[in-house]
Amino acid sequence: MSTLPAEPRTVDTAARATAPTADDAADAHENVHTDGYGDGTAPAPLAPAARLLPALGAVYRAQLSRARVARIPLLFVATFQSVGIMILMRGVVDGGSEARAVVAGSAVLVVAFVALNLLAQYFGQLRASGGLDHYATLPVPPAAVVLGAAGAYASFTVPGTLVTAVTGCVLFGLPVTHLWILVAVVPLSGAALAGLGAALGLLAPRPELATLLGQLGMSAALLLGVLPAERLPGPIGLARDLLPSTYGVEALARTFDDRPDWAAVALDLGICGAVGVVSLAVATWAYRKAAVR
Repeated sequence: MSTLPAEPRTVDTAARATAPTADDAADAHENVHTDGYGDGTAPAPLAPAARLLPALGAVYRAQLSRARVARIPLLFVATFQSVGIMILMRGVVDGGSEARAVVAGSAVLVVAFVALNLLAQYFGQLRASGGLDHYATLPVPPAAVVLGAAGAYASFTVPGTLVTAVTGCVLFGLPVTHLWILVAVVPLSGAALAGLGAALGLLAPRPELATLLGQLGMSAALLLGVLPAERLPGPIGLARDLLPSTYGVEALARTFDDRPDWAAVALDLGICGAVGVVSLAVATWAYRKAAVR
């Protein structure tokens, strides 16, 4: 039985056998665009955004550690300044409501010096140097950055405020029985003043202007908080009512009475807390605006 010789395989036949079909090319094209990589590996998923409270705690601890290292001399200056003002006013004011206003205003002035003045300078320098870009790359909510920094600077004022209040009570013969109210006065006044300071620093176009605004805010807290309200002219008294720290000063001053009006103290603290919420919200908005500029 004879067999026919095998037909030689031509070049065209081999090319048709080895050439990819249209379906193969479409599948390869789909795989590349679906996976995002030529080697067929899928991209790694992004890390989830940090929740507010853990991020707030991390920023708070970092800022508090930084303040302990860099701000201790300034805290000493703020405390010495307030004690010096009380010694100066001791020769003018003998006692009564004026003495209570001087001691309360001087104690809250420590909070204003650190939480308003220094925080305005800090955020002004951070904005000018591009430091906000560092926080913008982290999965940290903007509110955590503002609240963490504000809380750290406000907490840093506790020793100076306590020393100033006790020294004032000794100088003017006021009772120290109700100084525990500082537990509420310091954080609420600090939140209101720190929010204002952060907003001024973030909205200022230049760090020099942020420093100027912080100094002006601290001067307003000095003049309108330490001086007795009954000695201020009408328009100045209205400006005093608009200052966030005024209600913390009023709450602390009321506790030096023999029988404090606790309802009025609670009202002043409530107003101070509400102002703090508003000022921190404005500061958070200012942070978002500055971070995306």
